[in-house]
Amino acid sequence: MWEIVKHTLHDEFADLADPAQLTRLTTRLLLAIALGAIIGFERELRGRSAGLRTHMMVALGGALVVVTVQQAGMDVSDMSRVLQGIFAGIGFLGAGAILKHHEREQVQGLTTAASIWATAAIATAAGLGREATAVLATVLALTILSVLRRLEVRVEGPH
Repeated sequence: MWEIVKHTLHDEFADLADPAQLTRLTTRLLLAIALGAIIGFERELRGRSAGLRTHMMVALGGALVVVTVQQAGMDVSDMSRVLQGIFAGIGFLGAGAILKHHEREQVQGLTTAASIWATAAIATAAGLGREATAVLATVLALTILSVLRRLEVRVEGPH
């Protein structure tokens, strides 16, 4: 009986038996988390509702789902349905960051919601093994969030 239990446990944890697979998985997940952290840190510095930990968790979750789907050997059409589900779910998460102030008729949180969505997309790229694409997208996101924000403040003036 104990031999059966031992073999079953070995089989259950055998998805990372190959050092190359372990390295690939670790690289993709850690990169996704690091890129999510960079975007989350920028949001945290601005005092936004979704900051460092939220963006890191979104990145980990997005990359993990994609990596797991790849490991399971799903074909492209099945993966596209999984991606649709990820981004629909992220849309609901982002909606939680959006607030409408009735007295001022002002909506806040749209940029944070968009950064959550972009973080999921960046993590998806990292999870699919498109590391350079994920890094480039993060640089572009930071440019939008910080550099363009300064330009916006200059044009509109401080609020």
